[in-house]
Amino acid sequence: MTTSDRVIIRDLAKRIAEIAAWPQQEQKRRLWYAQNSLQPLRPLVFCSPEGGWTELLPEECLQCEDPQARRIERDLRMRIYAAEHFDDDQVCDNVFRVPHAVHTTGWGVDLTYVRPEAARGAYVWDPPIKTRADIDKLKTPTTTHDPEATERNLAFYHDLLGDIMQVQLHSTHWWGVGLIDDWAMMRGIAQTYMDMADNPDMVHAGMRRLMEGKLAWLESLQAQGLLSLNNENHYVGSGGFGFTYELPAPDFDGHVRLQDMWGFCESQTMSEVSPAMHEEFVLPYQVPIAERFGLNCYGCCEPLHHKLDILKKYVPRLRRVSISPWADKTISARKLGPDIIYSWKPNPAPIAAIEFDPEWVRRDIRETIEIAADHGCVLEIILKDTHTCNNQPWRFDEWTKIAMQEALRAAE
Repeated sequence: MTTSDRVIIRDLAKRIAEIAAWPQQEQKRRLWYAQNSLQPLRPLVFCSPEGGWTELLPEECLQCEDPQARRIERDLRMRIYAAEHFDDDQVCDNVFRVPHAVHTTGWGVDLTYVRPEAARGAYVWDPPIKTRADIDKLKTPTTTHDPEATERNLAFYHDLLGDIMQVQLHSTHWWGVGLIDDWAMMRGIAQTYMDMADNPDMVHAGMRRLMEGKLAWLESLQAQGLLSLNNENHYVGSGGFGFTYELPAPDFDGHVRLQDMWGFCESQTMSEVSPAMHEEFVLPYQVPIAERFGLNCYGCCEPLHHKLDILKKYVPRLRRVSISPWADKTISARKLGPDIIYSWKPNPAPIAAIEFDPEWVRRDIRETIEIAADHGCVLEIILKDTHTCNNQPWRFDEWTKIAMQEALRAAE
């Protein structure tokens, strides 16, 4: 890393330290703690540009030369941009998280992808599980830790940023542990649907193998001391933050276990599957994993309004459920009530549309807030899955401004 790169990164870190010291950061923390304890003070708002970041912070905005320095620079600039542009409830803290140096294997079978020339375009793939015998090819994933490399990385970041930010060893090894999307990729989505009707034993055998492998992998992470708490300013589930006093477990002794953490399962490829088939083919293999975690989130883009009854019945310590743009908002509110966080994902289409319609956005948000209030729901408004803003970054600012106005209005 050049001297110039180092100066750029340290200057950005100093700006984050300034932002993290703003009084409103502590106010936002209190809001999330209340939210996650099901004692909301008002609907919470979080803007996550995701794919839209390429238009908010294009490559030409970066000033560093070294590839590693540019990755660090991008991370810091995203945090600063969000704090300076989005009037939402995301907390900007003064922590720089460094993951353990690990190598994780897959399931032992390869997917052959056919990708288009267009960036982020649609792709197809060749599912490797063709027959029942192919299930025997699946290997339990393993994670190998290189402690010396971890110490080197920590020393590097302490030297680079340690006098400005809190450098913290913290790993995230997975996004979700729901299994069914893994199986659908290995077997094929259409084939999985047909198997549920014509060859159910195939689905059960595959899901059972994945469940056993995932549990063994999670236990290995725990045994190696590679798990990290996610009960503070950590993104959990498919939206929202982990601030909670309920984790870690009361007998926590400093060694992080699964029961000290938030867990997360989703089933996006099962969006068109009936509740009965979801109950038969998906939940029996997700629940034993969810049982290991202290609190659980469920769902992402799949509409779950017609499956909430079975989720509430089977998923232990279910605290947050994703209500996607394709879910019925009223049915969802009625079934969730005040007992589970209504993690609403508004339709991101207005951000990408040819023309931005602020009044449509306001009506949509106000309607949802009123529906949630009528049923006593703990509501959070999470804008995500935004892959473009039509090269007009101000749209995110405006959307967040409207959402926060309506959230504050609801609290009056």
